[in-house]
Amino acid sequence: MIGEIFLDWVEAYGEYAVFIVPVIAFLEASVGIGLFVSGAILLSVCTLLYSQNIVSLYQMLPLAFLGAALADHMGFFLGRWLGPSFHQTRFARRHASRLAQTERMLTRHGEVSIILGRLIPAVRSVVPLMTGISGLPVGRYVRYDLLACSIWITGLGALVAGISGVLS
Repeated sequence: MIGEIFLDWVEAYGEYAVFIVPVIAFLEASVGIGLFVSGAILLSVCTLLYSQNIVSLYQMLPLAFLGAALADHMGFFLGRWLGPSFHQTRFARRHASRLAQTERMLTRHGEVSIILGRLIPAVRSVVPLMTGISGLPVGRYVRYDLLACSIWITGLGALVAGISGVLS
């Protein structure tokens, strides 16, 4: 049913269909929302748009990159803003040992955490927030997040092209 509604919408507004890609990429990487918006939705929409020759990979992938990077940076800066006050919350006090362990890992292995976090759907929306809370320097975060988003869209493009090839 949702698929039919989406196809009807694409048929009616095909020239604007490409703009759904950064929105879904943003939502699936956003703090909180990303736990409920699956990366499979983005993959399905991108595959459909590409296989129907509505959008090319050259149009789609930079927009997916933009949506993902914006959500990641929003999460990171939210974490930086919440940082000190977050540790005073009841949740943080209850899970103090786990949070301290997570922060030590992010400080010690921040680069790997950022890259792997972008590639693992279950934690994709949480890693930027935790990285911001941990106090990782902004320049270091931005550099590795942009690299992680580049790796991620390369994989997205390969999956979209591969699945589309199978469907054709």
